Amino acid sequence: MALKHLIAAGLASSVVLTAKAQTTASACASPIAPQHATPSVAPGFRVEVVANGLRDPRGIVFDGEGGLLVVEQEHGISRLRLTGEGPCVRVEGDVESVIEDESLNHGIAISQDGNTLYASSSTTAYAWDYDASQGQTTSDPRDVIQGMEGDGHVTRTLLLSQLVPDMLLVSRGSMSNLDLQALDKTTGVSTIKAFNISNMTSSAYDHASSGLLLGWGLRNSVGIAEHPISGGIYSVENSVDNIERSGETINQNNPGEELNFHGYLNGTTSDVQGGNYGYPSCYAAWNVSEIPNFDGMTGEQFAIGEQNATLNDTFCQDDHIAPRLTFAAHMAPLDIKFNPNGTAAWVTFHGSWNREVPIGYKLSLVEFDSNGSPTAPENSTDAATDIVANPDLSECPGSCFRPVGLAWDSQGRLFMSSDSTGEIYVITKEDGSGVADVSEAANDGSNPSPTPSGGAPSPTGTGAAGRRWSVGSGSYWAAGAAMIGAMV
Repeated sequence: MALKHLIAAGLASSVVLTAKAQTTASACASPIAPQHATPSVAPGFRVEVVANGLRDPRGIVFDGEGGLLVVEQEHGISRLRLTGEGPCVRVEGDVESVIEDESLNHGIAISQDGNTLYASSSTTAYAWDYDASQGQTTSDPRDVIQGMEGDGHVTRTLLLSQLVPDMLLVSRGSMSNLDLQALDKTTGVSTIKAFNISNMTSSAYDHASSGLLLGWGLRNSVGIAEHPISGGIYSVENSVDNIERSGETINQNNPGEELNFHGYLNGTTSDVQGGNYGYPSCYAAWNVSEIPNFDGMTGEQFAIGEQNATLNDTFCQDDHIAPRLTFAAHMAPLDIKFNPNGTAAWVTFHGSWNREVPIGYKLSLVEFDSNGSPTAPENSTDAATDIVANPDLSECPGSCFRPVGLAWDSQGRLFMSSDSTGEIYVITKEDGSGVADVSEAANDGSNPSPTPSGGAPSPTGTGAAGRRWSVGSGSYWAAGAAMIGAMV
């Protein structure tokens, strides 16, 4: 039986988890109480608060000495020294200041040798020499990638490839909800790019004109990850708000959030690398019954606004790359991390901000097969299995934890930041061991270890409906759609 089905067994709903008392594992001494309600947890897992009182914690990463580096948005980078076994991890001593810089807002990465720290502002990716034994930088910042000025989505997620050293990936979102600059890939807006930092001269890369383009037409792909076995690059995308189609507002359940595949950095060829993923013209369907004049399935792309000769569903489906998986609208995925053997990807869903009924606010798991592809088909509506969630979404967003960043420690424990509550959580199996191998996490001692389910196409397979992957206000939407139709 597949892992997700083992976890789902005993859950009343895959959307809102039922609370599970952690009675089979010993309690931690002097536990830190969560700011709001105790999280709901899937069977076989456990969650504890590691630290609180942080200032808008976003991206997180461990250094070579086990210190947890945290981007505190609009403050800088701090370091937590952690102590404790199993789930009973706590901050030891004071939170240490590593970099004081109000421009830093989300992105963070560290080199394989641990000696270089990277972080980003809305305009620039920086590098510092870093001494993990001291928990301090030992140089002034160096500009690595510049020229990313703009309002709107201002985070610039950073990812250092582990399989192709010295390749630094940067994800840059749109400057508005419906950004027409994204129609031109040379602007660098709504793209994911990779930069060879070993080839740098004394000057920083210009983001728009430099780098290897992995994908464009990506509204705001905050989370990016590299599959540890295949080397495939995946991202999770926050799709558009307040969408209209044929004069009707369909923003509650459409469009879906996306898991996109972007090819490889290791020389493996892919039809999708550098391709157009649709934004701002085309979007992934989630609830197809609510899309006017649409004859398709979940995961297929549809055009915004009124259908015309140049902007229509056929154009979207034939000339753009469909998502590999689609999630419910407005869940706002912000990070994705693979476990070391690549059998699962963990995804943080930050949660909706303007949906009538709140959705998201949870940590979920997506199964992958041995080829580095999700096991679920492209039109799946239940590919993500919820592991940690807020027990009462009616309290969200005001009285909920809101997941952002993820990081693995050397023991296979998964750490998660919550910016809204200033907290860091640790996720373990129920017995306190790490979740890097989740094959037995849901068994609770009574079921055999599951094996990954098969049958899903490889990352370079077909998109939704079997097609080959190829390379505001109502008046605002109508005007935007008309402009897009005239430009494609």
